[in-house]
Amino acid sequence: MQKLPVAVIAALLLTACAQESTPESQPTVPTPASQRLYISLGDSYATGYGPTGPSDSFAQIVAAQSNLTLVNAACNGATSADLLSTEACDPNANGRTQVARTVDALHSGEVDLITMVIGSNDLLEPCAIAENPLECATATLTDTRSNIATALTRFREAAPDVRIVGLSYPDVFLGAWVNPAIPNGEDLARTSILLYEDFNAQIAAEYAKFGANFVDVTNSTGGYGELTNLTEDPRYGQIPAPVAEVCSLTHYCDETDVHPTPAGHQAIANAVIAASR
Repeated sequence: MQKLPVAVIAALLLTACAQESTPESQPTVPTPASQRLYISLGDSYATGYGPTGPSDSFAQIVAAQSNLTLVNAACNGATSADLLSTEACDPNANGRTQVARTVDALHSGEVDLITMVIGSNDLLEPCAIAENPLECATATLTDTRSNIATALTRFREAAPDVRIVGLSYPDVFLGAWVNPAIPNGEDLARTSILLYEDFNAQIAAEYAKFGANFVDVTNSTGGYGELTNLTEDPRYGQIPAPVAEVCSLTHYCDETDVHPTPAGHQAIANAVIAASR
């Protein structure tokens, strides 16, 4: 999400090899499940970056629990345009963008799953603090949708049936409700609900056009909930339940950092696994 001057988390990689033809007299031996590939694309949510440095991301959890080999091409701070124009952040990228890296792997026939978490650096973070957040989102969302559509088009051309899961983000700005470093935090929290609702609806529609699943992480991590629904939080006292949920799954409430906690990454991984079955 945020562009941060840190090294990208090291990823487990596997160089895709061309499949050899098999004589008719010999049956084709399928690739063992443990050697099948899962390609993770996107920004720092996929790399696992956090306020104390890199840690296990949802992608690493998904790979381990699905018995897949992870190729993590994501880059800290990536925008949707970067997917198509900037070198991927894995050692085997060799100058290829995240999308090009993925297309080449798809041609190997060894990819079982692709996930893509992108868009926060395009508009969610910039627009959440804009004077008119919804107007800001409207002005930039067209480009985000176009970039996602371009990526998905190339993936489907290379592998029409590969499983693709797109992700939204936790509404971290709900945490502004209790964060003393954020001026008018309660107003920002309220505004963020409309911003995320509009963004996610339009991005979900884009994934649906290509037969891809969409995991609404915003919803599964407390977003959209009624702020009048209160709960007792051990750190902040009586606060809205959606705020308490976001505080437990991201670092925003305590450290004004938008990245997930380990529990947050696990929650995202659980949602991805359910959506990719």
